[in-house]
Amino acid sequence: MARTALIAGVTGIVGFNLAEHLAGKDWDVVGLARNPTHDIAGVTMKAADLLDENGLERALAGIAPTDVFFATWSRQMTEAENIRVNGTMMRNLLEVLHRKNSVQHFALVGGLKSFIGPFEMYGKVAPPLTPLRETLPRLDLPNFYYVLEDLMFAAAARDGFGWSIHRPHTIIGHARTSVMNMGTTLAVTGAIARETGRPFRFPGNLLQWNGLTDVTDARIVAEHMEWAALEPAARNQALHVTNGDVFRWKWLWGELAQWFGVEPLPPGEAPLTLEQQMADAAPLWADIARKYRLAEPALNKVASFWHTDADLGRPFEVITDMSKSRQLGFTGSIPSEQSFTQLFARLRQEKIIP
Repeated sequence: MARTALIAGVTGIVGFNLAEHLAGKDWDVVGLARNPTHDIAGVTMKAADLLDENGLERALAGIAPTDVFFATWSRQMTEAENIRVNGTMMRNLLEVLHRKNSVQHFALVGGLKSFIGPFEMYGKVAPPLTPLRETLPRLDLPNFYYVLEDLMFAAAARDGFGWSIHRPHTIIGHARTSVMNMGTTLAVTGAIARETGRPFRFPGNLLQWNGLTDVTDARIVAEHMEWAALEPAARNQALHVTNGDVFRWKWLWGELAQWFGVEPLPPGEAPLTLEQQMADAAPLWADIARKYRLAEPALNKVASFWHTDADLGRPFEVITDMSKSRQLGFTGSIPSEQSFTQLFARLRQEKIIP
């Protein structure tokens, strides 16, 4: 049976990789974004704002998706605003889809903030025991992930489609746009270190430097989402997804430094964050971009220092258990160092970094 995928957030880190993945398979793929400025081979691009229900309905006229992948969010200054804005986006999409009566499966990209709390509560909530499992209860806190899930559950019960929730750890991968992109941020950091002689200093704390952690390749998320859409055993399941390995930044930082040909430096007793290290780097990056004719000379459009600082400065351990997906039959994996180095190579090829 022919499947038509609608990817909300097609220019983001998950949506972009999912679109490339599905377009290489026997899927008809429609990508939805506010400003889809870049084409993706094999993907029909539609421009619409999920906050505008009427505009969304016009954009999706004549499109009847069998599978919907919600891989977008709009970052707001408070969790209350995250709930209001992102809840409206989800509600509008579900209402438009309800009138089409075509959806068989709806996949939602969530995250581990379901268990460790939203950004504004980092370090203020007692962290759960690791590894994090899907059976952990919700926190007694406002969280926009919970609102999105509940809206999806209600629509699934009303319209009869199946669903899946995908909870990655920090996502590493290529994207046209992303407000949370550690891989590209560290690529830019390494490139600046190589070009200027600045130290390639780990910006996080000693706990993250010495402890175990994991990450999730965006290509693994794409495989996971397609698998869950097609695998009956994954119907109506919340599932964690990571690369399948664990590592210490104390080791990986050296691997990344070697790729750039710079010297890795450990953190001090007090972290020197990337926002601090790169506070004056915007003109340096503009000079580097001009020298190598890079695609984007604006530093704030290629690096999200705040997000990488938040991940690498956590005062607690985060390791994710993937046993549930493995037991249901998912086998995708990749060594985490390759997530970074393969991304760096693509960024260089596409003239994002020198």
